[in-house]
Amino acid sequence: MGNNDYNSPAFKRLLDSLQQQSWELELIISGFAIFGLFTAYEPLRLEMWNAENEQHIYRFVAYFILHIAASILLFNLLLHVILRGLWIGALGLRYVSGDIEFDQLNYAQRFTNYLKKKIISFDRYIANLENYCSILFAISFLLIFYVLAMTTIIISIVLVASFVIEGDWLPSKLGKILGAFMIIFIVVGMFLTFIDFLTQGLLKKNKWVAKFYFPVYWVFSFLTFSFLYRPLVYNFLDNKFGKRLILLLAPIYIVILIITSLEYRHSNYLEKDLNSSQVFANKKNYLDMLVEDGDFPGEVVIPSKVISTSYLNVFIPFSEHMEERIFLYNDSLRPKKDRRGLTSSIKINTNWSDKITSLSQKDSIRKVYLRTFNDIYSFQIDTLKMDEDFILTTGMNNLLGFETFLKISHLDDGKHLLRLKRKQKKKDTVVTVTEAVIPFWKFKN
Repeated sequence: MGNNDYNSPAFKRLLDSLQQQSWELELIISGFAIFGLFTAYEPLRLEMWNAENEQHIYRFVAYFILHIAASILLFNLLLHVILRGLWIGALGLRYVSGDIEFDQLNYAQRFTNYLKKKIISFDRYIANLENYCSILFAISFLLIFYVLAMTTIIISIVLVASFVIEGDWLPSKLGKILGAFMIIFIVVGMFLTFIDFLTQGLLKKNKWVAKFYFPVYWVFSFLTFSFLYRPLVYNFLDNKFGKRLILLLAPIYIVILIITSLEYRHSNYLEKDLNSSQVFANKKNYLDMLVEDGDFPGEVVIPSKVISTSYLNVFIPFSEHMEERIFLYNDSLRPKKDRRGLTSSIKINTNWSDKITSLSQKDSIRKVYLRTFNDIYSFQIDTLKMDEDFILTTGMNNLLGFETFLKISHLDDGKHLLRLKRKQKKKDTVVTVTEAVIPFWKFKN
């Protein structure tokens, strides 16, 4: 038999030996992991906010999942290090003091009996700490697999919607019927798998329910990659410490989520995150105030609250919902095949996958796109309508958007209000709405 034969006595002795010394490996791995997670935590959070601000749904989901996984792992590993430190301290105290001598405490018999019943012995306390530390360390990485499993299920639904229901490789009616069936199966299977997880295998216990549930379980074992970590799961479930810890961690996560969402409200009427208006100036609308990594531009950005030049530079960041508004306003711009979404940077050809292939055609359509944008959006300073002519550009942090310069040399010194107006079609009529209001002050040099 080879050295890695799990039935070999030598291999079992090796595992027993490693098991006794696993706490050293746990602390080393926890230390490196905590350092790496602290380093990556803030960049992940900023990228998640950035994706949300730019309305990149795929990037947001990816970074949101990574952020959740990092948060869970960081909390669990910090708790593991604390408990393992307590365990090491308990071992040191045992070396000095031995077991607890309840009779030497000289307590009343009622308290002595109660403490003996609850504590039993110091060695039992150390053994329990050891069990919880080892199980917590293992479950920390198991939870990451659960997060990835949820991710793959969500991705499966998106892929079915994108490539089966809306794809071109199947007849439209067949694609919708097949896609709807697949999505219903995934959603129902996800619900059943979640119920089975919460009840720790309830659906596997009844013979008739298990017969119905087994095909779902088999499919989801591949969708969630559970075949990679299934032995860990069932090793937890046949251990009372494992069950207890799994049930304990879930409410702890909920409590932490509630605590982190709490904030102290200082006023009945005033808040820091109000949109800019006649009475409030939000820093997201002023370029010189976007100085921190977590600061992202709003719907409209001007250089500063105080303008001392004869012109006002205005930047409007691009977003996907903005393009949808342009399509609704000018339906001729809507392509037969939507090219938005995930794509590869590897270019096989330069075609747009439809009849628009030449550079002149692309430039011509971009001009119509920009002309439509200029028709939809307009400015008003105080009560005066302003002429504007937007161009496409890349602004702060290489952010794609629309830029224009408004002539304001005729404005008096003092406070003014910049209003961004937007036209929108409602049935057969076109209405104009105020998209944003930004206060600024103009003073000559």
